[in-house]
Amino acid sequence: MTEMRITGRTGIMLMLADPVAHVVGSLRLNDRFAAEGLDIAVSPLHVGPADLATVIDALRRMRNVLGFGVTIPHKIAVLPLLDATTPRAARIGAVNFVRRDADGRLTGDNLDGRGFVDGLAGQGIALRGRRVLQLGAGGAGRAVAFGIAEAGARELVIHNRTNERAEALAADVAAAYPGCIARAGTNDPSGFDLVVNTTSMGMHEGDALPLDVAHLAAGTDVAEIIMTPAITPLLAAARSRGCRISLGTSMLDAQYVLVKELLAIGAPAA
Repeated sequence: MTEMRITGRTGIMLMLADPVAHVVGSLRLNDRFAAEGLDIAVSPLHVGPADLATVIDALRRMRNVLGFGVTIPHKIAVLPLLDATTPRAARIGAVNFVRRDADGRLTGDNLDGRGFVDGLAGQGIALRGRRVLQLGAGGAGRAVAFGIAEAGARELVIHNRTNERAEALAADVAAAYPGCIARAGTNDPSGFDLVVNTTSMGMHEGDALPLDVAHLAAGTDVAEIIMTPAITPLLAAARSRGCRISLGTSMLDAQYVLVKELLAIGAPAA
């Protein structure tokens, strides 16, 4: 792998999170940029919720910053701190990447849903006409739900610890994509073609499983959006039952091209 050399000409990207130890997106993006010979460096930045507004204001003034990623717990909280959002991010109500223009203007987009769908497709997992159970209705969950419906899923059942939040997300998805039957429901995976975990359950040692894996059939695909650990307890249990699995890193890897488009990153100068 090419050695990273950061100079005054290097374009800087940051990944805002709290906590930050689990963030692997910066490493994967750095590897992809380096492989293409792009002079861009990405670093995680540990930012607490109380400091988010201060940090965003500072980033506006940092002229070599191309943009930044946003992850737990800032995907929704960052919205009022930006100058604009894409129609996709506005519809989802959450942001995961932000472009900084030369004048400091900040525009947010949400690439999670498209990245999730493209990541599944890269592993041969289709969504059109399928019944999907989604666990979680948070910031990332909203993006994934819209992405699933847009990709042609026949039915989307959303389970969340707070049922009202699942009902609200299902109503938003149904309004945007009438062809997809979207509703709130339980976390019983019986009869579903695909189960998607968008909660944080499985990120920390000792976390409970988000569903009863005894009800998983071998023909059910199981996908995560958690990136660390790569194989969560849910994925390990699903794989042991013969299910095809999709790692959370697939979602980020599929976003690479989308990030380049958002940040207007082109080929390196000759």
